Amino acid sequence: MPSSEGRVGRIESADVVVVGAGIIGAACAEALSAAGLRVLVLDRGAPAAATTASGEGNVLVSDKGPGPELDLAVASRRRWPDLIDSLREELGDELARVEWEPKGGLMVATEPEAVGPLAALTRAQRAAGIEAVDLDAAAARDMEPHLTERVEAAAHYPEDAQLQPVLAAMALLAAVRARGGEVRGGVEAHGVVYDPGGAVCGVRVDGDAIPCGAVVNACGPWAGHLSVAAGAPVEVLPRRGMVLVTAPLPPVVRRKVYAADYVAAVASGAVDLQVSPVVESTATGTVLIGSSRRRVGFDDALEVEVLQRLARSAIALFPVLSGVPVMRAYGGFRPYTPDHLPVIGEDPRTPGLWHATGHEGAGIGLAPATGRLLADLMCGREPELDAMPFRVDRPAVIVGSAVER
Repeated sequence: MPSSEGRVGRIESADVVVVGAGIIGAACAEALSAAGLRVLVLDRGAPAAATTASGEGNVLVSDKGPGPELDLAVASRRRWPDLIDSLREELGDELARVEWEPKGGLMVATEPEAVGPLAALTRAQRAAGIEAVDLDAAAARDMEPHLTERVEAAAHYPEDAQLQPVLAAMALLAAVRARGGEVRGGVEAHGVVYDPGGAVCGVRVDGDAIPCGAVVNACGPWAGHLSVAAGAPVEVLPRRGMVLVTAPLPPVVRRKVYAADYVAAVASGAVDLQVSPVVESTATGTVLIGSSRRRVGFDDALEVEVLQRLARSAIALFPVLSGVPVMRAYGGFRPYTPDHLPVIGEDPRTPGLWHATGHEGAGIGLAPATGRLLADLMCGREPELDAMPFRVDRPAVIVGSAVER
């Protein structure tokens, strides 16, 4: 298939332009093209090369309490296998290869004071329909023999899964191309064009304008920048995370394993550094070690302090990792919103401008349901989820009114 990256010739028009070719933009583009719309995807860099490439590929229901984000996660977890199967039928095995692993997750309490909150969380999750199995220390170590002996209690989540995020995004974008859409890397959107009535009629690129009927802002951590350029600002901020990658190892970690305080770290709005151990293996035998969160703007300097804390926390959870060589470390920016909910839907200030962003570190897991929800709303179909919690004009994310044009 010929590459569609780069600005080769003038793009004439599209029904919808999706700005951002990460996993969320790719999922939105796939769902819109499946609905019969001609979709153009733009990215200022290479597709799936920014936040998506910095993720661990988690598809989780375990790290969320009852509420709209968990509902979105459950819908996505249900949709991922069917979506992968349909992509395989449409594109063939090679283009649809995403390294899907439904291996489950294990949340571990290593301090006595963490046992009660973990049990309360699992009770609430079970009431919301999540399969969460409470375990004692012996059962947890049966599942993960290399776990620390300091385990007090644990919870097993059979529904947690993992995939390779770049492969998944590229498979979704390949489906868009196969349906007559386009994907262009190296093309930056500088703003949105409006007709005299204030509705979207195009997107500005390199001094030109591409006519379209709608624009989807799926720029991840940079979505706030595009929203300002479009004259309809939303509060989406970068939150940096870092990951260590070990050299390939014999099997020492069978599933995603993380400390019980990880859920609190995810939900926190703190600016300062937070580290909570998350350890998981990949299909290639490497072990991924996270997780950190820190709001530092777009400062991408390598932070030795963070890497040291990640290593120490992982060894505390899995002592067997002590002395294991680290092959590389990487960091990425995640799109953070003050109320920790994604922004999905049309901007009421500017008809034809849509947002799909703010998923922070959960974008891989939430992508399929996000794309389906946005496509349902744009096409006037009844959505399977309540869209209200994700609306653009909620107080936590809307910034003032639309700028006069």
